[in-house]
Amino acid sequence: MKKYLIAGLGNIGAEYAETRHNIGFKVLDFLAEESGTFFSNSRYADVCELKVKNKTLVLIKPTTYMNLSGKAVNYWLQAENIPLHNLLVVIDEIALPFGSLRIKTKGSDGGHNGLKHINETLGRQDYTRLRFGIGNDFPKGQQVNYVLGKWSEEELELLKPRIQLAADAIKSFALAGPQLTMTQFNKK
Repeated sequence: MKKYLIAGLGNIGAEYAETRHNIGFKVLDFLAEESGTFFSNSRYADVCELKVKNKTLVLIKPTTYMNLSGKAVNYWLQAENIPLHNLLVVIDEIALPFGSLRIKTKGSDGGHNGLKHINETLGRQDYTRLRFGIGNDFPKGQQVNYVLGKWSEEELELLKPRIQLAADAIKSFALAGPQLTMTQFNKK
């Protein structure tokens, strides 16, 4: 049975729970809930496993904080013996409009500290990432406050179908591969 590591990035702690930066956690929480599984605390991450047809998805929400995400990703790739091409990292992206998805099979960190640490830890950048658009509606110099800011009630409502779409993209990544998934989901 093929295994996939799905790493949703975010920060632990109640103060970060509903922030834009935690969309990776939010998408994985949705996937786990949808499949009736629960996260348990383990080494460097909260972890759960789910089956999608004949594939096993190991979902991790790193407990290392965003800037040290590479520790958790590297550990779980090794511990579960998962090849790099079966890794998908879910992150927030201010360069994309709110709710839009962009899947890429390699690339720079684009200024994202979680990706930066993963790239440094793995020593490479050729793994798939799902960038979830959080928009960039903030005044100059307020990026950190925006990214670490909480979703508005209106945004939370609009997020629901986009999170479902991201969950569908993750399943597609495991079942159909990154190329077909990019073709199908990058336009939505």
